[in-house]
Amino acid sequence: MSTVQQEVDERTNLTASNKFELLLFRLGGDSNGEQNELYGINVFKIREIVAMPPVTPIAESAPYMLGVVNLRGEILPVIDLPGLIGCTPKTGLNILLVTEFARTTQCFAVEAVDEIVRLDWNQVRPSAGNYADNTITSIARLDDDVHGTRLVQVLDVETIIQKFAPGKEIPDPTENANIRLPEGSVILAADDSVIARSIIQKGLEDMGLPYIMTKNGKEAWEKLEQLATEAEKENKPLNEKVALILTDLEMPEMDGFTLTRQIKTSNRFSTLPVLIHSSLSGSANEAHVKSAGANAYVAKFSPAELAEKIRQIL
Repeated sequence: MSTVQQEVDERTNLTASNKFELLLFRLGGDSNGEQNELYGINVFKIREIVAMPPVTPIAESAPYMLGVVNLRGEILPVIDLPGLIGCTPKTGLNILLVTEFARTTQCFAVEAVDEIVRLDWNQVRPSAGNYADNTITSIARLDDDVHGTRLVQVLDVETIIQKFAPGKEIPDPTENANIRLPEGSVILAADDSVIARSIIQKGLEDMGLPYIMTKNGKEAWEKLEQLATEAEKENKPLNEKVALILTDLEMPEMDGFTLTRQIKTSNRFSTLPVLIHSSLSGSANEAHVKSAGANAYVAKFSPAELAEKIRQIL
């Protein structure tokens, strides 16, 4: 486990083009503990990995909340990830994944940590949307052999936190942001998380901003090219079709870093403002965002801060 922890620390600075690293772990299997499948979470979200400490139960806690732990004076909630997904650990809950994202710190109890793998985002495909109440955002292929490849279910941690963690409810609607876009123009948004898309859509609607929502960077790039072609045919500047790109970072097929770099290095699109809206909060990730050429960064989920960033950019 110490080796895995060292790899987590070393690889959080990974910025290779359209690549990321996935921590693989196991939750258990069916009621007999069989069919123990692999699950994954982006290394960027992992703060540390520890052996399962004593957990203090909390009265009347939400489903799948084991309680809280005291880690070096910090009281953190512990989520029973196997119970939430519907798995039965054969050897028990042995490992605690301490995660930081979307302005929160929380722990996931799992059965075992497997390894860390480096993948290209084009090895990841969006899920069909029917997995464990949308808690699975995508499926990753680990090996080159298409017919015999190992598959990993990548967790939609935003959905897990919003649905099951206490006190992490969807933010209230933002007040009128008084932002105006050029007539006919939209915000082109990209996010692979079901719950994130719903929050973003609600926020933009409350701001009175028209938008087009896509599920990953590849979809956003293809839509951008389509809108640019339409603008050229209508002899209009591009900003009368697209006012701003709002993108997540972690997305299957093409991530937000790659989408941003492609936009900013293109003669056709380089003047378009790009706003990163990601759960990968922290100074290190903000530095990565700047290196990709984005105009600004805002951590999920605060409609008021998102509105202010959009206002500043436009």
